Amino acid sequence: MSASTQVETTAPGDGPGEPKLDRALSNRHIQLIAIGGAIGTGLFMGSGKTISAAGPSVIFVYMVIGFMLFFVMRAMGEILLSNLKYKNFGDFAGDILGPWAAFFTGWTYWFCWVVTGIADVVAIAHYVAFWWPQLPLWIPAVACILILLGLNLPTVRAFGETEFWFALIKIVAILALIVTGLVMIIMGFESEGATASFSNLWEHGGMFPTGFMGFVAGFQIAVFAFVGIELVGTAAAETKDPEKNLPRAVNSIPVRILLFYVGALIILMAVRPWTGYTANESPFVGMFALAGLVGAAGVVNFVVLTSATSSANSGIYSTSRMVYGLSREGDAPKAFGRLSSRKVPKNALLFSCMFLLAGVVLLYAEGSVAEAFTLVTTISALCFMFVWTIILLSYVVYRRRRPHLHEASTFKMPGGTFMPYVVMVFFAFILWALTTQPDTLQALLFTPVWFVALAIGYLVVRRNPLHARIRAEHQAKVAREHEERRARIDA
Repeated sequence: MSASTQVETTAPGDGPGEPKLDRALSNRHIQLIAIGGAIGTGLFMGSGKTISAAGPSVIFVYMVIGFMLFFVMRAMGEILLSNLKYKNFGDFAGDILGPWAAFFTGWTYWFCWVVTGIADVVAIAHYVAFWWPQLPLWIPAVACILILLGLNLPTVRAFGETEFWFALIKIVAILALIVTGLVMIIMGFESEGATASFSNLWEHGGMFPTGFMGFVAGFQIAVFAFVGIELVGTAAAETKDPEKNLPRAVNSIPVRILLFYVGALIILMAVRPWTGYTANESPFVGMFALAGLVGAAGVVNFVVLTSATSSANSGIYSTSRMVYGLSREGDAPKAFGRLSSRKVPKNALLFSCMFLLAGVVLLYAEGSVAEAFTLVTTISALCFMFVWTIILLSYVVYRRRRPHLHEASTFKMPGGTFMPYVVMVFFAFILWALTTQPDTLQALLFTPVWFVALAIGYLVVRRNPLHARIRAEHQAKVAREHEERRARIDA
């Protein structure tokens, strides 16, 4: 018997006869959404900074992060498939850990994507200025928000199609870089006194030329490139045949990491020694320019523009679904829990887009854009790590309280009894890494303000009679599950 046949009879927020989200995302949509989530703008623009900080050891940085997050995804996949009434990981966090977890996870995930989306809007405006420098920055920023809103309002399939093509552009760009680089290596291409060769990976100070702390610095930069990897979990309630499509999307993550991150970085540092890259330059631009591609900067600028737009598109989608789920559980105003005639949470969508307009204000703020971007991306990465940790904690409790569902699962998490703890220790290492640099330390010290604000909000929400009823139902469910578990052990 598959896991989905032994589900809980209800999930938070569900009621008889109420409209449901439409399962309109096909296999090709969910696969490309997963790839788009795994390939962030950080790979195109941030990899120059990671290479200059860590040297060739950055290859291991991306491999380690990808390895750890694979287990987060497997934990999320097993729980989502144990109850197909779960709309996203915020749902199962509330169902397993308690209503407080749904509140903190849902709103923190919303905050993650709003912060990331604001950064994307700022980036998009500057990328457009590459072609039209005289155009006021607020015009492309507002136009982007309106276009994405227009694409998300009709149906969830429209979001899937948009994300499909955005992800395809990123894939083609990376594959083009890998193929071009391999040709240059085979031909022994020479530039700046160096010959393109795989030996460049270890002949310029070894694989760890900047030492252990340089290796550590790579983690604090690279982790942001992986935000959004859990996006398939947000789309769970709108995925066709989730028992087949979700496992496919999750299991292909290691291959994507090896090809798109590790493969691209190996080629970049083989064609040109790592010492030739700087933090302020996109390695992709430099690589295509070396190959003599006319208009390399324009081509890569277009790819990065679509990557940032893809990220903002994902942000609009995921925040609207999370706010929709929060509303259904009494953690957000009821208006956000209504679906349009096309089964889209229109009010929640408009609410999230309203906050993205803050990016227009930031366009005219004083100070370094790079510093602001570092602050924003670090805060975002910290909040995403909180969400990933909640997913792991949910899995640990799920294994303890619902062992029968784990036994029945056809998509068991490998190493489920110890890997959640290994990954959480790794997250603690990332937190320590963020304290080693002044700019990331500043963001680390600022982030607790968000959780203090959330705690105050939760104390207010707790007074809601609906919320009190949900807490009482959860306590009763936990007691019942403990009794059932003891009965199974005794039997």
